[in-house]
Amino acid sequence: MSTVTGAYLDQRLAAAKRCSREAAMAGAKAAAVATVAAAVPTLASVRMLPWAKAHLNPAGQALIISTVAGMAYFIVADKTILSMARKHSFQDAPEHLKNTSFH
Repeated sequence: MSTVTGAYLDQRLAAAKRCSREAAMAGAKAAAVATVAAAVPTLASVRMLPWAKAHLNPAGQALIISTVAGMAYFIVADKTILSMARKHSFQDAPEHLKNTSFH
């Protein structure tokens, strides 16, 4: 059995921090894009459609826009973390598992 060194744990902790920071940035970018993408049709529909004008007050409009932004943030951040974890676990795999050819 091998022992885990402090340097190894520090390296893994740094990688985890880098991964979470990158995922948070990707999520924030996606949330910004989703906010604009949801705000434009929501605000336009309130001005143009009689039903939306009658039923969507400013709180309802804000709820629609913020829900889309929150969903985009968490979906993109989660996908980023999972893809980075998959990539790093493949890098740390033994050589006999890295060979994925079917020859």
